Amino acid sequence: MKNEEAILQAQCVKWFTNNYCLKHHNPRGLIFSVPNELGKTNALQTMLAKACGLLGGVSDTILILPRTSELIFLEFKTKVGVQSAVQIEFEDRVKAHGFRYELVRNFETFKKIIEND
Repeated sequence: MKNEEAILQAQCVKWFTNNYCLKHHNPRGLIFSVPNELGKTNALQTMLAKACGLLGGVSDTILILPRTSELIFLEFKTKVGVQSAVQIEFEDRVKAHGFRYELVRNFETFKKIIEND
């Protein structure tokens, strides 16, 4: 993940955990990352990671909102970042199952996604 994208993702996770979840905490929402990059350090680790479920294109984070129990897949990109073909394929598969997928390019967009639900 590019550094700018990682900074944006970290900012959003921190705000969700330290602000939103304190207001809406019964049950408390969940946000967690899907570190696909970790399985790609060498060919053997990549093969093992794929055997254990590594899937290219999976969104950066998965979010469960407490009030609606909605599952949202979030992909973080800079304002000029472009989704890869496998990321677009993953988005299409998520939507085909009726789940929500959001492309987050800035903190304000993330807050709107969370606060408007």
